[in-house]
Amino acid sequence: MKRPIDIARALNISTSSLRHYEDWQMIPAVERTANGYRIYNEEHIAYFTCIRLMAPGFGIKLTGEIMRLLMTSNHSQALWRINEEQAKLHNEKIIAEKALEHIARATIFTQTQNRYTIGEVSKKTGIPASTIRFWEKIRLLELEREPSSRYRLFTNEHISRIFVIHALNTSIYSPTYSLAGIQDLLHELDFNDSERIQKITDDFISHLETINYYQTSGIAGLHDLITFLGLGKPRLISTNSMKEQ
Repeated sequence: MKRPIDIARALNISTSSLRHYEDWQMIPAVERTANGYRIYNEEHIAYFTCIRLMAPGFGIKLTGEIMRLLMTSNHSQALWRINEEQAKLHNEKIIAEKALEHIARATIFTQTQNRYTIGEVSKKTGIPASTIRFWEKIRLLELEREPSSRYRLFTNEHISRIFVIHALNTSIYSPTYSLAGIQDLLHELDFNDSERIQKITDDFISHLETINYYQTSGIAGLHDLITFLGLGKPRLISTNSMKEQ
């Protein structure tokens, strides 16, 4: 039996965090002594350790979902959920790379007056058209319309704005900027100031790299917990057996 204070110190968290994890059903049921003290065993410690490693990269909500899947021995689904989150992160990297490419061509854009449809902009940015429409609805974007068809028309500056909005919504800026804050920033931001746009994009990429690092650490912790719990691993198919078929 381990004392909560000893576990908390080893993981560099508070004892209240341990209680929260229990209340949120992120660990197996905890027995108590006759006088009400919690009895944590090695299995609980393994869960606590995994939570501590996973939360920075995957967030406490998803980490809780993964822990509950493991408690029902559904480790395969847990691994696929993690794979899904990694795919989302990789998609964010692709968007960031598109933003860098857009910035690199900014001097060319200032000399052109190209107009794009929402489908073309979605393809250029990697951001869903539905998201772009929502940003227009809440007035983060002000768009022209083609007179006869009423289709939305986007300029290269709109594309820069879309990249900036996405970065502010999904990176280290997101806790800092409310909707009103993003609107104010967009209003004062000079989209011909490539250095400022570059700084926002660089911060976004740095944020993604940090998340990727912590997700890798979290996956290692998840593997350790699955191994500790003795949950089955898939049978590897050897190349020899494939040749025999």
